[in-house]
Amino acid sequence: MNVLLRYAFKHDERLGISLPWVPLEWEEYTSEERADILLAWEEIRATIPDRILQLEAIIIEKTRQLSEEENFVRSCELNSEIHELASLINDLNIWFRVQQDHDTKVHQ
Repeated sequence: MNVLLRYAFKHDERLGISLPWVPLEWEEYTSEERADILLAWEEIRATIPDRILQLEAIIIEKTRQLSEEENFVRSCELNSEIHELASLINDLNIWFRVQQDHDTKVHQ
């Protein structure tokens, strides 16, 4: 049976969490669908602080390595890795602040 999806949560490899995919206007979803979407998002959203803590621990370790690194090329690599991790944290913080109610539509 081929069922058309009206919404889904798709895993984002970069962020390490699933993100909502809601292609319709919020008002086009039934109240049951809205409740299901909100419940699923709140469960995912609750994992974001732990994910951020994991990334912060990696940044701390890479910063320690950077402070001791004498090889310029490796220093640049570490700096780039730290920058990417900080970018991930920023994006996760943005998603964490996404609050969805009857007037809000969440898109990736």
